[in-house]
Amino acid sequence: MTAAPARRRELLETAAEVFAEQGYNATTVRKIADHAGMLAGSLYYHFDSKESMLEEILRSFLDELWDGYDTVLAAPLGPRETLEALVTESFREIDRHRAAVAIYQKESRHLVAQERFAFLADSQRRFETAWLSTLERGVAARVFRADLDVRLTYRFVRDTVWVAASWYRPGGQHSPEEIARQYLSMVLDGIAVRE
Repeated sequence: MTAAPARRRELLETAAEVFAEQGYNATTVRKIADHAGMLAGSLYYHFDSKESMLEEILRSFLDELWDGYDTVLAAPLGPRETLEALVTESFREIDRHRAAVAIYQKESRHLVAQERFAFLADSQRRFETAWLSTLERGVAARVFRADLDVRLTYRFVRDTVWVAASWYRPGGQHSPEEIARQYLSMVLDGIAVRE
């Protein structure tokens, strides 16, 4: 890889951390440049605006997320295994793109109104469809309880998985796979001792 793409990637990682920490609206190009150890004007050599940085950060994260999800959804898995694989893939994405996930969680509701970020709404619809269909398939196959409110379950799983970006730090005590395993154990089997 040449120096320019590597530097561009470093700058995007820096921008993602600043956006995640300070919020998109509160972040200026100058703040990003300061964190990157460069002059604000030099940042424009790589990007035309902070919007283009944010768009690239979110598109890269979602493209990678969907590569993983599409692989899971295309696999010949039962509903429980599909759910387990989607949760595991989600935690892997949090590990790889923690700052982007945090930005997505905080900012997407406001960004979707902008034409430039319409891809966020498309992704949200795909996400909801994938998870709801997995849960519905599980209820139909009697793998999940018949009285399960799939929409409520979807919201619970979605929110409790993705909020992990607020506390998870790569390289911590638990791998993304271990966190997924523990999470799935609590969601699928509960936390009470069975008698």
